Amino acid sequence: MGPPVTGDFHPKSDFLSALIERGFLHQCSDLAGLDKIARSGGLVAYIGFDCTAPSLHAGSLVQIMLLRWLQKTGGKPVALMGGGTTRVGDPSGKDTARQLLPLETIAANKEGIKRVFAKFLRFGDGMQDAIMPDNADWLTSLNYIDFLRETGRHFSVNRMLAMDSVKLRLERDQELSFLEFNYMCLQAYDFFELYKRLGCMLQMGGSDQWGNIVTGIDLGRRMGTAQLYGLTSPLLTTASGAKMGKTAQGAIWLDEAMLPVFEYWQYWRNCEDRDTGRFLKLFTELPLDEIKRIELLRDAEINEAKKILATEATAMVHGREAAQQAAEAARQTFEEDKMAENLPAIEISASELQAGLGVLTAFVKAGLAASTGEARRQIKGGGLKVNDRTVTDERSAIRQADIINGAVKLSLGKKRHVLVKVT
Repeated sequence: MGPPVTGDFHPKSDFLSALIERGFLHQCSDLAGLDKIARSGGLVAYIGFDCTAPSLHAGSLVQIMLLRWLQKTGGKPVALMGGGTTRVGDPSGKDTARQLLPLETIAANKEGIKRVFAKFLRFGDGMQDAIMPDNADWLTSLNYIDFLRETGRHFSVNRMLAMDSVKLRLERDQELSFLEFNYMCLQAYDFFELYKRLGCMLQMGGSDQWGNIVTGIDLGRRMGTAQLYGLTSPLLTTASGAKMGKTAQGAIWLDEAMLPVFEYWQYWRNCEDRDTGRFLKLFTELPLDEIKRIELLRDAEINEAKKILATEATAMVHGREAAQQAAEAARQTFEEDKMAENLPAIEISASELQAGLGVLTAFVKAGLAASTGEARRQIKGGGLKVNDRTVTDERSAIRQADIINGAVKLSLGKKRHVLVKVT
């Protein structure tokens, strides 16, 4: 069950058509059966999101877009918050156990994740409106003995040991705690519970979740549900093999408070040439015919294609106006060599400037260097600039003469810039 999807299947539902045409589909437990349900309308499907961070980053965008396309094609998306499973920790793809978070942190993280989903899905009480339940509502009230008798007896330890999330840890001689070993049981039970409560027939996720999803389908069969379905998307990397959604500077967060809009726009603008067409299909809603036309651009024109990607992808998360402002800030910064007001900015007081703001400290304050030591190393490599002038003396300071229109521009390399505004 679940070989990688080939081009031999021709779906009749809008949902699977969109997923296949745009490159979202990797595995499916029963394409024909799922296509029939999706075509009849009212498909309810879920993806689980554990509350391990205060927001989601670009690495979660494929899953978010799966739910968005489900809603756009007539289905009902369920964004399941893992308030319960986060207390255990998913071992999938991990060599060590995840840090167990305090309950207060899990609750705060859940609120941050909710704000992200509000940008992508329409929530409400309608048939196709998205909902956001929390598996803590049923997992935390389970009686352990009852769960073992009624549900645990349906799990095969033999099959669980064969799952990649378990097998890879054991092959690498890395400890797998009993707590983590239970994670797939809880995820499977989520599927059963969502079927009972909402008539949810489909669980989706990244390809690393395939074993957990299949376990849920099998549990449903053993506990008397209708036929359930599983669908996974490919684990996404860039053309050069880098993990999607992260850079050397950190995660590409979907929350403006954690990553300025300008830097988010720049992330997409700086994608590799080979990724442009693929990312347009996955992370924008541009028509496929238009994407095909953009994919034909070559040489210098490919930069225009990347600007389209950056603006469209940013508009999905931060809105059209913010995306256009970021595009204009980039144009002024890189094409007109001006200090654009829409660059990320920090503020310092006039008294702090007068007291002497060392250039090393300034770059740390701006978030362009993690420490003064790192800033010092960047200076030695010629990587830091003040108002587009390369910094050569680590003992220098930001001076009043550097302030232009109330701000000074600090740059790390050619792509990262922050305005320091004097208040």
